[in-house]
Amino acid sequence: MLFTNPFAGLSASLSPAVMQGYVIVMFLLVVAGTLFDVVHKGSATYFFENLRRSKSKAARRVGGGEFASIAVQTAVVDVLASGEFCNPRRRVAHLLGMYGFVFYVLATVVLVFNASASPFWAALWWIGALMICVGGYWFWFFIRVDVAAEGHSPFRIVKADLFILSLLASATLALIWALAGGGAGVLFGLYILATTVLFAGVPWSKFAHMFFKPAAALEKRLSRADGSAENLPTQTRDDPEQQKRHSMQLLLDAPMDMGLGIKREAPRHY
Repeated sequence: MLFTNPFAGLSASLSPAVMQGYVIVMFLLVVAGTLFDVVHKGSATYFFENLRRSKSKAARRVGGGEFASIAVQTAVVDVLASGEFCNPRRRVAHLLGMYGFVFYVLATVVLVFNASASPFWAALWWIGALMICVGGYWFWFFIRVDVAAEGHSPFRIVKADLFILSLLASATLALIWALAGGGAGVLFGLYILATTVLFAGVPWSKFAHMFFKPAAALEKRLSRADGSAENLPTQTRDDPEQQKRHSMQLLLDAPMDMGLGIKREAPRHY
C-alpha cells in the first residue's frame, strides 16, 4: 500500500482530467489568494517602504557578493532550517510540518498527472502526510502558546487556526481515505472538501506567510549588514551612551548578563 498510487483507483469513477483540473484550480486559488492578501493587507507596500527607509539610513553599502552570501544564509538558516525558532520542540514540529507539506503536495501533483509514476512518489505522499500529522498534532495539542503557556483548551479555535486545521484535516483524511482503499466515496469527498478549504482559504489564513517570511528574513539580515538595523537602536546596554539614557539609577551600572530572567522557567503560571 505504501508504494501504491492512492489516486489510481479513482479512474474507475472519475476521468484523470477531473483531478488534474482540480489540482490546477487549487494552484490558481493559491496565486489569487496570495495576491489578494498582498493587496488587502498592504504587505508589499509596507515591505518596499520599509526597505526604502532602511536604505536611506544605511551606514554602508552592501555589495553584490555580500548580498548573494546573505541570500544564501537566509535560504539555508531561516528557510530550510527554520532558524528563527528558539524553542527546539517548536522548530522540530515546524520542520516536520513544512517538509511534510512540500512532500505531500509535490507527490500529489506527480501522482495525479502521472498514474504510472514510480513507487517512490507514492511512498513520498504517505511520508509527507504522516509528517504533517506528527508535526501538526504535536504543535496543536502540546506546543501552542495559548495551550502550553496560557492554559487554554487545545480545542479552543480562533480564525488564525484555519490554516493548521485545514492542513491537518487534509492530511488526516487523505491517509484515512487511502487506508480505506481509495475510490470516489464519502471519505474522498471529505478529503477534497478539507483540501479545498486549505487552498481556497488563503486570504483568511496564514498560508501566505510561507511566501512573506523569507522576504522578511532577508530584509532583516540586510538591515544588520548595512547598519540600518531595521530602524532600531544599535547601542547595547554596556555602551556608556546607552547607559546614560536609563531613567532608573539602578540600571546605570547594571551588568550585561543579568541572568535568565523570564527564561528561567517555562511560562506555565495559569
